[in-house]
Parts: sequence; C-alpha cells; structure tokens
Amino acid sequence: MKIKLIVADITSLRVDAIVNAANNRLVGGGGVDGAIHRAAGYKLIDACKKLNGCDTGYSKITKGFNLPAKHIIHTVGPVWHGGNTNEEQLLESCYITSLEIAASLKLDTVAFPNISTGVYGFPKNRAAKIAIKAVNDFLTKNDFPKKVVFVCFDDENYNLYKNELS
Repeated sequence: MKIKLIVADITSLRVDAIVNAANNRLVGGGGVDGAIHRAAGYKLIDACKKLNGCDTGYSKITKGFNLPAKHIIHTVGPVWHGGNTNEEQLLESCYITSLEIAASLKLDTVAFPNISTGVYGFPKNRAAKIAIKAVNDFLTKNDFPKKVVFVCFDDENYNLYKNELS
C-alpha cells in the first residue's frame, strides 16, 4: 500500500523526509513546526535562514540534522479565512510541491502532518479530503515517493483521514 495512516510524533519517524508545516519565515514556531525545530537541533535554523523564507503553498528542503529522517521538506500552509482566499488551492499546492521535491530527489518515503489544521484554523475535514486527493493523484502519476505516511497527532484527525481513505 502506497499510503499509510498513523498516530505518532512525526519527529520520531525514520523516513527519507518529514514535511514541516512551517511559517513563511521558516524560523520555527508552535505546533509541529516548533517540535521539528527543537528535535532537529540548532543547525536547522541556520539552514532555514539560507532559504530566505517560503511563500504560502510552496515548499523547500533541508537536511534532517538530529532527526531520524534524512530530510525536512518545509511547506507553508494557508491560514483559513473562510475559504474565499484560495485556501483550498494553496493547501493542495503544499502537498504537490512537497511531493515534487521528494520525487525529484527519488525519496522513497515521505511523512506529512495535518497541514494548516492547528493554529491556522483550516477545517480538519476539508483538509483531510484535499490532502488525500492530492497525494493519491500524485502517486498514481509518479514513481516517487514509493510511500506516503499521514501522521496524525490526535485521534480526531486520524479518524477523519481513516474515513476518507476507506
């Protein structure tokens, strides 16, 4: 199976790349972004500063540093403003651009968190539908990555993704 669903701490996964739900400046923050920065260590912030930020809906890559993952793909999800400012397209673009980076480097395994569903306020059910459709569509047309893991931090997101996948 090319898609796997788990409840876990994304910073503990031994995969080719984990995706970080980053902010535009790529300097760490709260939620998964802060956890990844803390676990990766101080060299991550220096690497991110060299990337000169990232626009919403796009992705950039660094090494994994102190993480078990080899790489971190940083993607900037949209803040939810009611759905009238291209939030759905921007969220889809986060998944596509992250997967394009993974495919260009022939990475076998990529793990995604639930992008934009925390403090950015994206409705979790909509985000799950967008994430699964974007990943499914990409995987049917590309050889890499070979496996995508959706990493949920809580049971609510896990159940939403499980229902969408079935």
